[in-house]
Amino acid sequence: MTSTSVLPTALLLALFAVDSTNAQESELGAEANPAEAPAPRYPRFGGPDAVENQLATDATPAHPFRDRTILEAFSAWKTQMQEESGLSIGVDYSAVSLSASESLGENHAAGGMLRFFGTWDLFGRGSDNTGALVWKVENRHAYTDIAPSALGFETGYIGLFEPPFSDQKARVTNLYWRQRWDNITLIAGFLDVTDYVDVYALASPWTGFMNFAFSTGTTTIPLPNDATLGVALGAWLTDKLYVIGGISDTNSDPTSPFDGFDTFFDEREYFKHFEVGATNSRENIYVDNIHLTIWQVDEREAAKTPDGWGANFSYTRYLDDKWLPYIRAGYADDGGSLMQKSLSVGIAYQPVPGSNLLGVGFNWGEPNESSFESGLDDQYVFEVFYRLNISEQLAITPDIQFIKNPALNPTESSIWVFGLRARMAF
Repeated sequence: MTSTSVLPTALLLALFAVDSTNAQESELGAEANPAEAPAPRYPRFGGPDAVENQLATDATPAHPFRDRTILEAFSAWKTQMQEESGLSIGVDYSAVSLSASESLGENHAAGGMLRFFGTWDLFGRGSDNTGALVWKVENRHAYTDIAPSALGFETGYIGLFEPPFSDQKARVTNLYWRQRWDNITLIAGFLDVTDYVDVYALASPWTGFMNFAFSTGTTTIPLPNDATLGVALGAWLTDKLYVIGGISDTNSDPTSPFDGFDTFFDEREYFKHFEVGATNSRENIYVDNIHLTIWQVDEREAAKTPDGWGANFSYTRYLDDKWLPYIRAGYADDGGSLMQKSLSVGIAYQPVPGSNLLGVGFNWGEPNESSFESGLDDQYVFEVFYRLNISEQLAITPDIQFIKNPALNPTESSIWVFGLRARMAF
């Protein structure tokens, strides 16, 4: 597909999805107002893109600009299947188009992604102690010569725009077992660490910010690739205090996930993390949250990246059922991360729970000298997005970014990046 066909494609997505059926993913109000949604409502450990949380939010009625459903029979069938067998499934398609005002190479990128995900409660269904199989498989594809995830470095900016939107084609993101015992949740298998490491309500590149600086890890954590073989555990110490910890392989390949058994046990190069956090109530874990994440990563011989460690801090507070200010900071000592130091501040506004969402963010970042050369300029990013609910299952998100001092492009003092994203869930 050529770049000139990207916007028409997004419009066709909109026209098709105006008459589809399901709700938006990762709504601020849906998480903060669980009484308005059908059970099970309270979010569990994991971020807005974790499969179980994503299924829950996609099944929550939204407040769209236009609400017409022609797939009610399909939605009813999914509900019946979940009630009778414990099997819950979801499908979505997303498309992104990005254009930069200046670049060292390509200045436009676009791509799409089809995802099929779900959970199957096999033990203890209907109780607080359950065991389930969780999966997510995808097809990630570029419409243009480069994928959206490659445009950042193409412009000379040390960073990523919409990092999941690559050109990897068929891949596995999740395939693991989830076991829950009252206040403890254990997951083991092929994991996506962005589901549970340093998460917050706006971390989703499908529904939140497009710049990775405002996502998981604030660019200072050298996160393993998806489908990393590992184990993680989360536990509520009290009704308001929790801990999360885990270990995973740093050499995963989501296009060939089962090779992870060899790399995990033979190469033994691991990413480890521990997080302690507090919230005013369990149902508000995303939106009223303060946490500290400590991480350590081993040296990767093949990738020639050094070992390292770091710490990340995150604070969010939900105000007046409309506003979500946040502060997120990170520090890395080597480890191969993009940034050595990073600070993000901003705010989101949603006038009605489940409705359209406005997000504003500012980031300062100091490039990691162990990953790049020393003496590079600090980078500054300002981003604004507005997610518009066209229907219960389609959102269109225009986005604007201003980048000051792209560190690898000394000929340009600033770059503008314009984006458009569409997500359809059913």
